[in-house]
Amino acid sequence: MKSNAATAEIAQPYSQALLSLAQSKNLTEDFGTDARTFLGLMAGNKELEGFLSNPFIQAENKKALLRQVLGENVSPYLRNFLLLLVDRRRIAFLEAILQQYLVLLRQLNQTVLAEVTSAVALTEAQQQAITEKVIGITNARQVELETKIDTDLIGGVIIKVGSQVIDASLRGQLRRLSLSLSSN
Repeated sequence: MKSNAATAEIAQPYSQALLSLAQSKNLTEDFGTDARTFLGLMAGNKELEGFLSNPFIQAENKKALLRQVLGENVSPYLRNFLLLLVDRRRIAFLEAILQQYLVLLRQLNQTVLAEVTSAVALTEAQQQAITEKVIGITNARQVELETKIDTDLIGGVIIKVGSQVIDASLRGQLRRLSLSLSSN
């Protein structure tokens, strides 16, 4: 298992190179969309991640799979970057590189990431209300919502922005009520 510090150290220069490439081609948002799509694909398919990070699988097989998975919908610059990662034996760090690229892209756009966990799927209006609340708290220009569903919350939401957590869930309210009752 790779340590987080070593992974970050390897991912940083590659993610910065990817951002420089994207900026030079005026494709930063396109690369961001493709990065989110590919990260979603990897999260839903652990076999893909295992195949790409397996050192015993030949580089040409990894490249063939990447070409097949990416298809024609991805920028040729991004596709070539991923194939270069295979050649440099850095494809195992792909997830960390793409995650770091998204961090750099958010910094560039003055965007904050808000991780929102709710008991049920949020409506567009609820997502917009959360976005406006986060902009008010952080003074960011934009907000990127990453939503998750956790039925254990019973109701409400938990919003995490950086190290700040806003727990407006029913479970959190019940826990606070329980603590206040037990301290009396």
